[in-house]
Amino acid sequence: MPLTLTVSDEVRALVPGFTHLAVEAHGLVNGPSDEASSALLDDAAGRLAERLDGAAPDKDPHIAAWRAAYSAFGAKPSRTRNSAEALAKRALADGGLPRINRLVDAYNAISVAHLIPVGGEDLDRIQGEMRLLRAAGDEPFVTMAGGEETVEHPEPGEIVWRDDAGVTCRRWNWRQGPRTRIEETTVNAIFLLESLAPMTHDELLAAGAELAESLEKLSPGARITVGTPE
Repeated sequence: MPLTLTVSDEVRALVPGFTHLAVEAHGLVNGPSDEASSALLDDAAGRLAERLDGAAPDKDPHIAAWRAAYSAFGAKPSRTRNSAEALAKRALADGGLPRINRLVDAYNAISVAHLIPVGGEDLDRIQGEMRLLRAAGDEPFVTMAGGEETVEHPEPGEIVWRDDAGVTCRRWNWRQGPRTRIEETTVNAIFLLESLAPMTHDELLAAGAELAESLEKLSPGARITVGTPE
């Protein structure tokens, strides 16, 4: 059965117009970054540069909407940038986009090309349902610090994604934990595309369809399902 994703009423009330689209994939073949996945990132960087035409990413209306959303739950958007803005800044910098692995490269390329936060989770590591909610502040977030596993806790009121075991991504889409991230051994995954007005449902669906197409090319034979905007 598809993974259940829910968004709390508190989040809906705080940030009206939030929409997410899930792309679920089974039977993927991952591995180190290669020519094909690097080409996706290079193409995305070129499309981003053309779209912005010299402007900073935060001048884009969709990124501006995400900055306002972060401010709404108490985050400082210039210090903790949403994932789309953070990737876009790297794409425009001299070092360019990082190469992680084939599947992460594919969804990072969609994020940069469409200026939309996109996350990926290993389905086999998720425990129970995924929920987007405002944190109480005592939820565990397992991360790494100085090469050692450590447990942090979100700030009370912080918007987080979590499953039954704890937080999977802090400050909405700012920092993912290593417990559920996509590794080279991942075969089943869910990719989450997150949008705010002024991005339309048609634009969100176009980004999801492009991601599905990239995944099919990287993993022929994988079973990929594109959901509906919710």
